[in-house]
Amino acid sequence: MVIKIGVLYRNGQFSTEELRLAEKFKVRFHAAAMAVVSFYEVDFSYDRHYLLTALNESKSIMQQLVRNHLSEKSLNRIDSVFSFFANATFLDSVFRKDSEHREILGHIVADMNRAMDEGGM
Repeated sequence: MVIKIGVLYRNGQFSTEELRLAEKFKVRFHAAAMAVVSFYEVDFSYDRHYLLTALNESKSIMQQLVRNHLSEKSLNRIDSVFSFFANATFLDSVFRKDSEHREILGHIVADMNRAMDEGGM
């Protein structure tokens, strides 16, 4: 999806309004990423409602952005990916202090921190 959106952007396929949506997505998704980092690094800071809202808003914005450019299959793929990660039971499991996912989450957070430091996220 990232590659498809990048190709659309590089070829000037987005309208002014769609570019505003892209910027809105960037800001909202960055906030969600920062929340994930914070929830991992700061004990008892996990806020399911905040993260679910941020992910669902990000999904909606992305779908609006690409709706006129990509196929229904691509839109369904966006829905599938965001639905997987915006699952309350999954998120609760991931952010439990004694989570079996803690180690892998640590690797993901380290990668996210690196991407944010390098301007890639």
